[in-house]
Amino acid sequence: MTPDPNAVDGRSGLLSYFPTHRRPSRRPHSRSFHFQNLRRRTPTPHLPVMEEKTVDTPPSEPYGVLLYYRFTSVPDLDHLLSFYRQNCDSLSLLGRVRLSANGVNVTVGGKLSCLEKHIDAVKSFDTCFEGTDFKLASCNYPFNDDVARECGFTSLSIRVVKELVTFSSCPLLTPPDITNAGRHLSALEFHSALHTSGINPLDKDIVLLDARNLYETRIGMFETPGVETLDPRIRQYSDLPSWVDDHSEQLRGKNVLMYCTGGIRCEMASAYIKSKGAGFENVFQLFGGIQRYLEQFPDGGYFKGKNFVFDHRISVASSDPKILGACLFCSLSFDDYSSRCRCFHCRMLVLVCSKCQTDEAIYVCELCQRHGKSVESISSSDYVGAPRKLRILCLHGFRQNASSFKGRTASLAKKLKKIAELVFVDAPHELPYIYCPVQDHAKESSSPSLQPPPPPDNCRRKFAWFIAPDGTGSSETHWQAADAQFDPLQYQQQTEGFDASVEHLRSIFALDGPFDGILGFSQGAAMAASICSLEPNLKGEINFRFAILCSGFAVTPLGKKIENGSIKIPSLHIFGSVVGKDRQIDNEASRYLASLFEDGCSVVIEHGCGHIIPTRHPYIDDIKSFLHRFI
Repeated sequence: MTPDPNAVDGRSGLLSYFPTHRRPSRRPHSRSFHFQNLRRRTPTPHLPVMEEKTVDTPPSEPYGVLLYYRFTSVPDLDHLLSFYRQNCDSLSLLGRVRLSANGVNVTVGGKLSCLEKHIDAVKSFDTCFEGTDFKLASCNYPFNDDVARECGFTSLSIRVVKELVTFSSCPLLTPPDITNAGRHLSALEFHSALHTSGINPLDKDIVLLDARNLYETRIGMFETPGVETLDPRIRQYSDLPSWVDDHSEQLRGKNVLMYCTGGIRCEMASAYIKSKGAGFENVFQLFGGIQRYLEQFPDGGYFKGKNFVFDHRISVASSDPKILGACLFCSLSFDDYSSRCRCFHCRMLVLVCSKCQTDEAIYVCELCQRHGKSVESISSSDYVGAPRKLRILCLHGFRQNASSFKGRTASLAKKLKKIAELVFVDAPHELPYIYCPVQDHAKESSSPSLQPPPPPDNCRRKFAWFIAPDGTGSSETHWQAADAQFDPLQYQQQTEGFDASVEHLRSIFALDGPFDGILGFSQGAAMAASICSLEPNLKGEINFRFAILCSGFAVTPLGKKIENGSIKIPSLHIFGSVVGKDRQIDNEASRYLASLFEDGCSVVIEHGCGHIIPTRHPYIDDIKSFLHRFI
């Protein structure tokens, strides 16, 4: 054994709403998203931002909020940016404007008369805005308090972005084709479809899908007797694709009715569901979202509770006084988020009634509790107000251990300490102490002697994720001479022990998780890549959002060849260039491993520093840039 050195009118029933052939869309076609291939390192484009402070006193005229979005091809993004800057500034509008080559997403507030002028200006700016659904509502003026500031209504922010809404937890993946989105149903059509299905027990082919986050569905959602309603209970919208993947059989062959706050999230999500092909053709979405539905049905209709909104209003209610939410502590009816209480771990909003709120209280949401997080697990030295860091599980290389790998990556941990927490673990296979003896020719002797083994105090336990086919574990504490010279390419033969390593990681994720990502070095990278290839089979047991593979190589522990581009996990590959001469892992081995990951989902960093994880510029900047996509 030798070591590796490294619209419905009610007359014709349900068939009127769900025709076999889709009716022509009333929305103009829009261009699908395209992302830059990050394998070629280019500087991140500057995203223009403009900030404008509010006036401290409310206007004398009526105030309102305007929401709208439009998916359309924008031929001149700079011209569009200049228009929004000039128009919003001149009308003293506050809020958020997001622009991309694929359209706009706008939530702004101001005097009602100014918002109406803004609508007229947008309509006349370009014909591509024809048919846009402008949702204008009167409301109270947002005073400069914490809620208004958190919701972005004490300033004006105009930014150019890649995505109008972040649909996937992997920002490098190409979003679904928006031209394939589900068919729009008006509020009346949507209501009639639910009503017809609810009173006819034979109509069991409708599924109602809420595309919003858990903190939104806590205080309001559709409830229709006799209609199955699916609440994904996700922390953020970018978690929805994974939920759809895991629950696709509940949607297959159904008429899927989707809804969200204003409609934009359903555009992306419905297109993603339909992209799954046969059995997922009949997807429909509530046009204008819950907001338009409540305008059509002021008493709430089939929507119960309040509609959560992303501005200073916090939520909008119907005339129905029913409260759906409940206090996290005492479970009494409660649905007011104005206190902005948040989970300590994930920062998601939680409902805590005034009686249960204290200055010293620490809150843990139901999703974090489900993953074993509790108030008791929080150290007294933790800072309650600190933003959540990414938790990354680190897998060491062959013949290393958690302690030694932690020492080797101390510089990396220090430079990432504001955004990431690195967690180190030992591999499950303990290795014997092997050294390669060197002949001593200096002594005057007819036969040169072998140098003695290293001193006993150097016997620190070493581990591996994969071992040689004839390898065995060991708990001996003395050195043994190797049978032959060390082979720098022997990592190619170490493929045994994978099942035990998978079980070991299952236990780590269950006891110490959750983890946002997994980082592997050398053989640890090979193990991490193997887990990535099995990700669909390990969901619910080993869950993570990204992988960082340093000086990695590919193994096939299950004997099945992995096809190029077949691994969908977002990944960062860091390895030595040919000039860098990584003497442990060949450049081509690491490059081949990177090719197994989907091209638009992976980033490659090549360096000339040898068999290490580089932490100097520009490499550390690229590592941080990758991680910031998941914060």
